[in-house]
Amino acid sequence: MKKSVIISIATVVVFSLTACNKHENNSQTNASQTTTEQVAQNAKESAAKAAEAAKENASKAVEATKEAAAKASEAAKEVANKAKEAANKAAEAAKESASKAVEATKEAAAKASEAAKEVANKAKEAAAAATGADNSKGKTLFAKCQSCHGADGKTHALGKSAIIAGQNEEDLVKKIEAYKAGTRNVAGMGALMNGQVKNLSDEDIKALAKYISSLK
Repeated sequence: MKKSVIISIATVVVFSLTACNKHENNSQTNASQTTTEQVAQNAKESAAKAAEAAKENASKAVEATKEAAAKASEAAKEVANKAKEAANKAAEAAKESASKAVEATKEAAAKASEAAKEVANKAKEAAAAATGADNSKGKTLFAKCQSCHGADGKTHALGKSAIIAGQNEEDLVKKIEAYKAGTRNVAGMGALMNGQVKNLSDEDIKALAKYISSLK
């Protein structure tokens, strides 16, 4: 009987120990589960906070980008306006310069025209003076022609020659030179004319021809 009691006691002890171990294991398992759930909850909350922060940062970045774009657009408009103003000023200056250049050109042209007129008038006066001098010499040389051709050159010499007044100057030069050379004899007056012109120089002949051609 003692042996049976001892066995019974041993069985109770073993059962109690097993129960205690099982209870302890269950407690540890429950504690582990509680810790895992807490970690998961914390991670979830952290993730939610991070997402909210990221969303807020993204919104701020969008606003900052919009503000920067608006400022850039405003700056671009200001630069464009200044460039337009500068271009308008340059165009106005160019227009003013062109107008001044036109005026200066007109003034220079007017002065040049006036100078040209003055030069032309002086040349005309000089030519008139030279012509007058030639006519004066020609008139003197014509004095010994008047007895046959008349003072105005409109008399038919000896009733035979043509009227010489107003004839072409170059033709008269050639005719007088031919009489001087003795190669011309019109109406038998070649010898007479040769005697009249044989002592004339080339300049004398030109002056005489000019004067006769001027008789109208």
